Amino acid sequence: MKICVIGTGYVGLVAGTCLAEMGNDVICVDNNEEKLAQLKNGIIPIFEPGLEELIKTNVSENRLSFSSDLKSAVEKSLLCFIAVGTPQGEDGSADLQYVCQVAESIGEAMNDYKVIVDKSTVPVGTAEKVTAIIKSKTNHTFDVVSNPEFLKQGAAVEDFLKPDRVVVGSNSEKATKIMQELYAPFVRTGNPVIIMDVKSAEMTKYASNAFLAVKISYANEIANICEKVGADAEKVRIGMCSDKRIGSQFLFPGLGYGGSCFPKDVKAILNTAKQYHCDYQMLEAADNINKLQRKLFVDKILKHFDNDVKGKTIAVWGLAFKPKTDDMREAPSITIINTLLEQGANIKAYDPKAIESAKFHFGNKITYTKSSYEALENTEALLLLTEWNEFRNPDFERIKTLMKAPVIFDGRNQYNNKNVKELGFTYYRIGKA
Repeated sequence: MKICVIGTGYVGLVAGTCLAEMGNDVICVDNNEEKLAQLKNGIIPIFEPGLEELIKTNVSENRLSFSSDLKSAVEKSLLCFIAVGTPQGEDGSADLQYVCQVAESIGEAMNDYKVIVDKSTVPVGTAEKVTAIIKSKTNHTFDVVSNPEFLKQGAAVEDFLKPDRVVVGSNSEKATKIMQELYAPFVRTGNPVIIMDVKSAEMTKYASNAFLAVKISYANEIANICEKVGADAEKVRIGMCSDKRIGSQFLFPGLGYGGSCFPKDVKAILNTAKQYHCDYQMLEAADNINKLQRKLFVDKILKHFDNDVKGKTIAVWGLAFKPKTDDMREAPSITIINTLLEQGANIKAYDPKAIESAKFHFGNKITYTKSSYEALENTEALLLLTEWNEFRNPDFERIKTLMKAPVIFDGRNQYNNKNVKELGFTYYRIGKA
C-alpha cells in the first residue's frame, strides 16, 4: 500500500518504519529539515532497540523515504497517518493544535479517496474534529479512523511487528477493510484486529494506559504500607502475582511511572472526566500517589543525612524514565535530582543512553560521567533510579572502595536486601523498612 506518516517523532518513526518492513511504500513527513537530513543520512534521533537497522534496510530497499513535502506525500498515498505530538496543556488536556494543522494540510492536498488514520494519542471526539476540518477544505471522499498505538518504549519495534492486538475505530466499511488488509501481515499468529466505533477506539487508548498507571500506583501504595507495618513488599508482590487474575506486570513498587504516555494520558482522561462531570477519584488518587512516591524517596535520603545534604556528593545510576530508551520525559530522576540540588547536594550521574537528553534538563548543574563506576568516586551515597541491565549485578567490593560511604538507595528494588547488607552496605529500598 501507499502510505504517508506525518510526524517523525517516537510513534511516527516506529510506525512508518515497521509498515515499510511489511512491504508497503511509506513516506515519513516532517517539517523539521534538520531532523529529515539526519534521517536521510542514517542518523536516528531517538534510541529504540532494532529501529536503526530497520530504517537503514527499508531506506536501501526504497520502501521508506523522508520528506518535508506533505502535499506530494498525501497525493501519492491511500493511507495518511497523523502521528504528530499532542502535548499536555496547562489544564491537563491534550493540545490538538498540531493534529488540526495537519488535518487542514491534508484537506488542502486531497486528490482522491483517502483513509486518514489518527495514530497520535487523542481524546474522544478528535476524529470528528479532523473530519470537519478536512471536509471544509475538499470535496473528495475520505474516512477518518482511530488506530491508537500501544508501544512500550524499549520494545516498540517488537510491539508493532508482533502486536497483542490492533485496535481500529472505524465507522466506514470501506475504511475497515483497508485497515484489516494493512494489518493482516502483523497478526498472522492469530492475535486480533479489534474493530469498534471511532469514539470507543479513542477511549481504549486512554483507558488502557490509565489502568496500568493505577496498577503501578497501587503497588507503590502497598509498598509504603509494608514499610510501616514491617512487611516485605517484594514478598507481598510475589504472593499477589501468583493469582492469575492479577498477573505480574506493572506491579513492581518503585519510583512511580514516567515517560511520554502514562503521566500525560492520566491527566488527559482526568480532564475529559471533568468536562463531562464524571467522578474520577481513582485516577486522581493514582496521579497523586505517583507524585508522592518521588517525595518519599527523597525523604529517605534526607533522613539518612539528618536533613542536611549540603555539600554531599551523591551518585546517580540511571536518568531515563525506564531502561532501553533515552527518553527523559517525566522521569523520576528529574524531580529527585532537582530536589537534592535545591538542598545543596552535588550530583554525579551516569546513564547508558540518556546523558544528552539529561543535559536538556540539568545543563551543567550536575556532573556526567562516562561509566557507572566513575560516577561513584568519592561519593557518600548511590541512588539507583533506572533499572538498566548493567546495574543488576555490579562489583559491590569495587563500589565500596570507590565510595566515601557504602550507602545505596535502591529505587527499583534491584538488589538482594540481605546480601547487600552482609557486604557492609547501608541499604534502603522501596517497601522494606
